[in-house]
Amino acid sequence: MPIVVFIFIALFAGVHLLRQYLSVQAGWEFILTFAFIPQRYAAAAAGHAGMFPGGTLADIWSFVTYMFLHGSWTHLAINSLWMLAFGTPLAVRLGTLRFIVFSFVLAAAGAGLHLAVYWGEMVPVVGASAAISGQMAAVIRFTMTGPVNAPAEPLARVLSNPRVLIFIAIWFGINFIFGIGIVDVTGTGAQIAWEAHL
Repeated sequence: MPIVVFIFIALFAGVHLLRQYLSVQAGWEFILTFAFIPQRYAAAAAGHAGMFPGGTLADIWSFVTYMFLHGSWTHLAINSLWMLAFGTPLAVRLGTLRFIVFSFVLAAAGAGLHLAVYWGEMVPVVGASAAISGQMAAVIRFTMTGPVNAPAEPLARVLSNPRVLIFIAIWFGINFIFGIGIVDVTGTGAQIAWEAHL
């Protein structure tokens, strides 16, 4: 396991452990400060900036910090195992700095899509699965289209590969099942932000 993947997983676990020792009020304050909450942006757009802890800085950092929060130990374990499986080959291929930047961009993209779909919703989004889903897509791009060490194929060619298309169809199907609530992988009964995975 590359050290950067170990550090991400250790941060997921460390943040979750820290939350276990916070009071109920401090725990909610922590969530409101670092989770991604679409209502934060709707309130700011309506001229009610400052309703949430963290102010303007949290408006920016929560596009990434939400990925370090998890709803349960089960949620954290699943995301950690998924990052171990898909983050490892990607970190080896990209190197530490590019892996970190790529993961943060993926997290922000997932939050951005969630914001577009759920503008104004108060439900906090937590978990690294948007970033990990993007890591998985990147790994699929360079493992299903040719030799692992070869340069990545152009997206147009990747998206015409039958193996890639089958994988994408299965991934969409799995996320549809999560989205309609048939499977609860978080262990909390909470909704999955499955749109961010896509």
